[in-house]
Amino acid sequence: MDPLDAPTTTAAWYARFAEQDTRDASPVLSEWAAGIAGDDRVLALIDALPRPRRQPNLVLGAARYLGAPDGTWPDLRSWLLAHWEDVAEVTARRSTQTNEAGRCATLLPHLAAVDGPVALLEVGASAGLCLLPDRYSYRYDTVDGPVRLDPPDGPGPVVLPCRLDPPDDVPTRLPDVAWRAGIDLAPVDVTDPDDLAWLSALVWPGQDERLARLHAAARLVAADPPRIVRGDLVEALERTAAQAPSGARLVVLHTAVLAYLPEARRTEFVRRVRDLDATWISNESPGVLTYDGWTDPPAPQVGSRNVLAVDGVPRALTGQHGATWSALPTPPDRRA
Repeated sequence: MDPLDAPTTTAAWYARFAEQDTRDASPVLSEWAAGIAGDDRVLALIDALPRPRRQPNLVLGAARYLGAPDGTWPDLRSWLLAHWEDVAEVTARRSTQTNEAGRCATLLPHLAAVDGPVALLEVGASAGLCLLPDRYSYRYDTVDGPVRLDPPDGPGPVVLPCRLDPPDDVPTRLPDVAWRAGIDLAPVDVTDPDDLAWLSALVWPGQDERLARLHAAARLVAADPPRIVRGDLVEALERTAAQAPSGARLVVLHTAVLAYLPEARRTEFVRRVRDLDATWISNESPGVLTYDGWTDPPAPQVGSRNVLAVDGVPRALTGQHGATWSALPTPPDRRA
């Protein structure tokens, strides 16, 4: 998704969400967003919200959380007009905190490359599902066939599938996680039925496999929850990082998070994370961060995918929810 402070109208925002982000992934959500983009009455309701609260994922997630039917756009339109005050109230107290464990499959090739034990610090951690990359099983589909990767003590209760190209980049091990922590303005508690219902509402209509994976990963987190610090990801970064054990390599990671920060805060976060003695793994939409020595690939090549970078160097294009990983060439001035 584009940064929340990107200059665009609400209609254009929803049209882009319909055409680029959800058209293939969730036809129902795409139809809804396209319908809103062309409906002056509903747009007027959304435009009355503060700009950060107008985002498609938040508004449509709030509607589904409140029981909107997964039907056609005319069905949703009628429901929105009848329940708008309730939808607006949910958008005021909730945030888009999609927590997709499947993204660990796109992080793993880079986490596995870090030598020795690692200390994981995730900013924008939500419920912490992406803080357990060592406890999931993985199935990488490649042109050479599938590759399965399991924790040392046996298959995990959650299997994360990912199409990976080229096959030489399939990881061969899971990270040795010695310490893990997250930062979030409003941590999500998966043992709270209301919080879990909110996470479930953020899973796009028709994506039943993602919904089942969310609940399976939530059970894994509930059994041994990682520590998540309540705080601003910029202000809490250094003091939380300082708590990592000295014998482990600190890895700061985030996925589909920085778009929710204003540009000035994104710039400040980048400055602070670069000042840490850490490996920095970012997985964000194109346009959220800038990268030295790298030319953006053509828009059709990127599509709705994220740019995964290590220490500010783009390494791969990844599916929004972790289903694909495609290597990018390393810029000439960054090659060994």
